[in-house]
Amino acid sequence: MVAFQASVTDLMSEEPRKGQRPLKHSKSGKSLTQSLWLNNNVLNELKGFNHVISLLLQHPENLAWIDLSFNDLTSIDPVLTTLFNLSVLYLHGNSIQRLGEVNKLAILPRLRSLTLHGNPMEEEKGYRQYVLCTLPRITTFDFSGVTKADRTAAEVWKRMNIKPKKVRIKQDAL
Repeated sequence: MVAFQASVTDLMSEEPRKGQRPLKHSKSGKSLTQSLWLNNNVLNELKGFNHVISLLLQHPENLAWIDLSFNDLTSIDPVLTTLFNLSVLYLHGNSIQRLGEVNKLAILPRLRSLTLHGNPMEEEKGYRQYVLCTLPRITTFDFSGVTKADRTAAEVWKRMNIKPKKVRIKQDAL
């Protein structure tokens, strides 16, 4: 949407880049779009994200596609988990270290396409399998379709590497 922003709030003072199709606006002047492209900036956090999108977009709750690729994000901000219509999320080329950050995205019921390559987490052993077993509904990961073989490999990896949680029985129940 905008070039070289350091903060989400900087979006308020910028004009959207011209796309292939003209951007439509509501009578109130807010954008009528379901996608937000904030790629190729220097964002390191998403502080104020919900407030800004509510000012810019007519229906922020309908956001389906967010491109945050090639920024300086070090984690997956919990604000992204509040966007229940999100189906495409690009986070490639950031600075996300911990593979466990992916767990936050499991709450998104419509998430189908995710990119994370180019983050330090990609170097962790079992990267692809971990993401696929944590997010079983995604159909495209790192611009590659998820196959039945990928799902099988992820399940095998999960059984070998992730210990099941122990169920504790309360003493009072016995």
